[in-house]
Amino acid sequence: MAEVTYYTQEGLDKLKQELQYLKTEGRANIAKAIAEARDKGDLSENAEYDAAKEAQGLHEAKIAKLEGVLASARLIDESNLDTSKVLALSYVKIKNKKNNAVMTYQLVSETEADMKAGKISVKSPIAQGLLGKSVGEIAQVEVPAGVMEFEILEISR
Repeated sequence: MAEVTYYTQEGLDKLKQELQYLKTEGRANIAKAIAEARDKGDLSENAEYDAAKEAQGLHEAKIAKLEGVLASARLIDESNLDTSKVLALSYVKIKNKKNNAVMTYQLVSETEADMKAGKISVKSPIAQGLLGKSVGEIAQVEVPAGVMEFEILEISR
């Protein structure tokens, strides 16, 4: 059984668009490459044909994987979430107790994580340390460099 993963509407839509592209244009491009390679002669000695068939296999595996992800994906209704504690999809404003740096992150699924956009995976060490905490609490997070302390300043949706 696949692990259930929670997504925002934006993240779920992005996955569905990618799957649609792979099933339509992606498959058409691979079929075209196979046809072009087949036209070049003897298939037993045609490396281009073998490469195109291998690419087709990888493409179909990617489609199957994405279908599996979508089958176990759940959309979170953000309007019903409690903002008193840090949960998945929370926006959390934190302050590093060591250097007083203030950061804001949104805790999202692994596939939606994008550090540049301020989205971190709920499975990351920082997110794991923040989950379940309330405003004013100190989260101690174990990272490769040691233990970091973050004060939770604000939680929002």
